[in-house]
Amino acid sequence: MTRDKQKQLADAFRAMHRGPLLLLPNAWDAMSARQFEAAGFAAIATTSGGVAWALGYADGEKSPWPEIVSAHERITRVVRVPVTADIEAGFGETPADVGKSIADIVRTGVVGFNLEDGTPRPDMPVRPIEDAVARIRAARQAAEAAGVPAVINARTDIYLKNVGDPAGRFDEVVKRAKAYLAAGADCIYPFGFIDMETVGRLAKAIPAPINIVARAGAPPVAELQKLGVARVTIASGATLAVMSLIKTIGEDLRATGTFDGIGHSMNRPEAQKLFEPRE
Repeated sequence: MTRDKQKQLADAFRAMHRGPLLLLPNAWDAMSARQFEAAGFAAIATTSGGVAWALGYADGEKSPWPEIVSAHERITRVVRVPVTADIEAGFGETPADVGKSIADIVRTGVVGFNLEDGTPRPDMPVRPIEDAVARIRAARQAAEAAGVPAVINARTDIYLKNVGDPAGRFDEVVKRAKAYLAAGADCIYPFGFIDMETVGRLAKAIPAPINIVARAGAPPVAELQKLGVARVTIASGATLAVMSLIKTIGEDLRATGTFDGIGHSMNRPEAQKLFEPRE
């Protein structure tokens, strides 16, 4: 992908955050990304969990970074729409290390990325705000140095990790959101199981697009848009649905020795056509 083409995709992706609501499916490999594109989605996100599992590792920055980079190279090679990468906390111990990761992932052709403030440490479930801000600032500087106006989706795990007093979580999320935006973020992702009333309040209080995660049972897009949500992703939902299907097929095949469970609606010529060269 040429740098000019990548910049065009980045500009287009940024414009999508201005409405109507941007619905992003989360892919985990080239096949899933291409199928989401074929379904008509204007942009695609990746899922850290799905990418990790497809590579044979547990989620949580346990995959070798070069393999994560290669996975995104394969995705951007087969689709023509903007791709934004879920790279967890940036695969780096320090802000400088995060900047190096951003330089690597931007070279794959992606035009956006997630950065989360959560950590795996029980004694520090989320990073101090100063540290999270420094990491976002380093990421923005790296993207600018690469010449790509990437969209930074800053995720905060305050609700996910149940940090602090429940009554104070809303204010803490808004405080972090404003600090992350000042550091160079473009979109705020309050991750976790958040009731819709709180989602609406966050959308009003945060002076930028907000991203929420939707799972089965979530309100439809039209209702989320009325609440002020700008962007919706499905995290590892599609990956887990496909894994569930494979689990069912395997268990049925092993238990019955019959083959009725491997029926499919897509045939081989259709699959082949998805990956034929395109002009």
